[in-house]
Amino acid sequence: MRDLLETYTTVVRAVPELVLILLLYYAGTDLIGRLLEAFGYQRIDINGLVAGIGVLGIVQGAYSTEVLRGAILAVPQGQIEAARAFGMSPGLMLRRITLPAMLPFAIPGLANLWLIATKDTALLAIVGFNELTQETRQAAGATKAYFTFFIAAGVLYLAVSLVSNVFIGRIERWARRGMPSVAEGAR
Repeated sequence: MRDLLETYTTVVRAVPELVLILLLYYAGTDLIGRLLEAFGYQRIDINGLVAGIGVLGIVQGAYSTEVLRGAILAVPQGQIEAARAFGMSPGLMLRRITLPAMLPFAIPGLANLWLIATKDTALLAIVGFNELTQETRQAAGATKAYFTFFIAAGVLYLAVSLVSNVFIGRIERWARRGMPSVAEGAR
């Protein structure tokens, strides 16, 4: 199982998102259709949005596993040993020791992945989903006001990022409660 998961993260992190979207949308749809036909069912048509969200989820999942693995490795081993010495069950140790200790290390990396995922939605245009970038391109082409439309799209992406940063900052402060601030730790 571990080898399978390592293969998943390695392959997904190595192949560009655009290639994965095309591969999973076109080849994946064909494969699902053939499997359904083999079992006596009718082929289904997979929506470009559903396929795109699935691919972005698979890609972000591969990156997230590495962020979470690094955060778990950042938990001081002495805390884990102390929990075991007190006879904590693995579930209780996860809930009371590992998760609270790893969260401050995981949130910045997961926040970066969230921002990357919001920008990667532009790749969904390749499977026929009309998202912001494609709509901007079509509107700019129709009006020849390229600068205006692409600046507006950039401002919208910036707004999503800024609002996300506010929420992420609050979550990060909550996760770091009781810990010295990052600025104090650098001194």
